[in-house]
Amino acid sequence: MTKLLFRDDAYLREATAMVTAITEEGGIVLNRTVFYPTSGGQPGDSGTLRWDGNTLDIATTVKGQGDDVVLLAAEPAGLPELGTVVKQVLNWDRRHRHMRVHTALHLLSVVLPLPVSGGAITAEKGRLDFDMPEAPEDKAALEEDLNRLIACNMDVTDEWITEDALDAQPELVKTMSVQPPRGNGQIRLVRIGVGAETADLQPCGGTHVANTDEIGRVRLGKIEKKGRQNRRVYLHLE
Repeated sequence: MTKLLFRDDAYLREATAMVTAITEEGGIVLNRTVFYPTSGGQPGDSGTLRWDGNTLDIATTVKGQGDDVVLLAAEPAGLPELGTVVKQVLNWDRRHRHMRVHTALHLLSVVLPLPVSGGAITAEKGRLDFDMPEAPEDKAALEEDLNRLIACNMDVTDEWITEDALDAQPELVKTMSVQPPRGNGQIRLVRIGVGAETADLQPCGGTHVANTDEIGRVRLGKIEKKGRQNRRVYLHLE
């Protein structure tokens, strides 16, 4: 099992770790990692591994078997051997932009309080698919509401509840197609705001900024029709 260092500290940019496995495809499994694996619409992290004078570029990160996280090299040559202690260096600028977009999408689901049927994140923009038969009448007003929320400088924190507690509060789950991962007995929630001033609270395993002020101003892009009941709303960092 790979220990998920990014879950405890999304701002950790470097860490040492030991190589515990090399997959048949040439993926590298570490005993602990700062690299987030592709999931929940958020891309896997990129960066480098360094050891004994060697440097290996990591193109992306994915989930492996069980609780393993697999780092995929840009070139499948010169991989570290089992047991090697390596230094992980995250492509921080790319990750931080993912964190900004991801947190902004949570707030988009607040100003558009509709069921979410899908989503995706890049370093420049993100999108959510809503169960929304008709497009919003005033996109400019919606954008202003979103930026007003972002400017509230709300803290972003996480907490854990039991699966039974989540079942008792089904309104916390906004996604229609993807349910929170189960099996460990605990579900991670991401909260934006504090106490009675909470703007959003929902299950999420992704990485987020510590305060909405870090998001900066955003712009709503095009709104596409993706079916009789679906609209895709794009959000861009400025």
